[in-house]
Amino acid sequence: MPPQLTPLVQTIQGIRLANTASNKPEPTWNITISPQGTISSITPNTTSSPPLSTPLALPSLVHPHIHLDKAYIHNTPSYSHLLPRTGSFNEALTSTTQAKASFTPADLLKRGEWLLAESVSSGVTAMRAFVEVDATVQHACLNAGLTLKEKWKEACEIQLVVFAQDPIFSTESGQENRRLVGDALREYGPDRLSVLGTTPYVESSVEAARRNIEWAVDMALETDRHLDFHLDYNLSPPDEDPEPLIWYVLRMLREKCWTTHSTTKRVMLGHCTRLSLFREEDWSRLTQEIQDYDIPASFVGLPTSDLYMASIPTPTQGGGGRLGVKSNPRGTLPIPDMIRKYGLDAVMGVNNVGNAFTPWGSIDPLSIACLGVGIYQAGTLDDAELLYECISTRARTAIGLSSSLSASASDPGVRPNCGESADLLLLYDIDDTGCLEDGGASRPRKSMAEVVWDPPARMSRAVVSRGRVKMPALSACSNDAFRFVAT
Repeated sequence: MPPQLTPLVQTIQGIRLANTASNKPEPTWNITISPQGTISSITPNTTSSPPLSTPLALPSLVHPHIHLDKAYIHNTPSYSHLLPRTGSFNEALTSTTQAKASFTPADLLKRGEWLLAESVSSGVTAMRAFVEVDATVQHACLNAGLTLKEKWKEACEIQLVVFAQDPIFSTESGQENRRLVGDALREYGPDRLSVLGTTPYVESSVEAARRNIEWAVDMALETDRHLDFHLDYNLSPPDEDPEPLIWYVLRMLREKCWTTHSTTKRVMLGHCTRLSLFREEDWSRLTQEIQDYDIPASFVGLPTSDLYMASIPTPTQGGGGRLGVKSNPRGTLPIPDMIRKYGLDAVMGVNNVGNAFTPWGSIDPLSIACLGVGIYQAGTLDDAELLYECISTRARTAIGLSSSLSASASDPGVRPNCGESADLLLLYDIDDTGCLEDGGASRPRKSMAEVVWDPPARMSRAVVSRGRVKMPALSACSNDAFRFVAT
């Protein structure tokens, strides 16, 4: 069940903000929250007795790409016969299809609440969540998603994606899958189903994949939805795959006049591991096409899934081995370079947890930022700030939920801003070892970089959702900082 939230907070006193030099005396600040749950002011703290514990206040975390209905299949005994045997992508597709045939409303709600509970406890207050619609599950996953969206709305804003994981122009179920997706979009308005998502690469031919893309662009425009593609999920060398589907997507968006001036809806391009093999001229072309035509496109790298799945397939040699044995080279989108070098809009996300597509990793977005330090050799202070933005402020903007009146997608920053929704993550120095005398605090994390390099435990995090505090966090952390509206 959703966490209990406090009454609306009036002020948060004596907090620290990011980017304060750790070798100098640190000023503290007070955040005032309006009756509407937005930040109305951020002023220096002048009280003579600041709170006993001084938390670091950051914008809350965001899942820009998470699968709600497929989470924690591996943690459910009834699916134990579907645990990975080869770890291949085709096996993941097959075993997940088999699992979907056994989904029940109670099972979907239970696993969905596991995901939501751990996400919110980590500091997530907004997410783009995929729910599959096809001939196997019909609208079962969608109905569970709608139930969870309503039930958890006070703690987390859930932006639902009606998602066609299966082909919609191939196989004998393609037409039925397409009809079911269309029915869902027509039955529920954009306020309940905000996004249309498809997977062009699962189609049986390039022509079918292109039909998938064109249909999705037309349908999203017709029904006033954001659009989200799982795209180019391979590492095929250019001589084998000379035309990644990204170029056809951009062509369709141009031809359909999907620009920043014609609509407020955005297009997200997920995985896109094939782009990690791009040459300089390819990146230049990509940047030029997006910027010259004002296409509101964002990219989301999903490294835990990408590093697990996106390998270069090699054929069986001789009589030994198995077809499609995995080789060492791996690929995921080069997020920092895409932002800094090419000026593209790019973020990072979790994607899957506890299933055949991604049997490893945490639901905590901070673990993704931490992983990015190693993947991209991004170890500077500026790198840490950028990686945090990619799971927070940038991610929120990329999915069309930006609440900032002062920050921009190109420079969202890691400090709370006046006018934003009061969605905050407060990080305390809490001893989770049980080894320190007199209840001493654990090793402190005083800077943004320390939080990204070595994320603190959940018990050190207090989560503020639209001006209200998640109660379990309030009991675990010091509540000295909070002053509530009188009731």
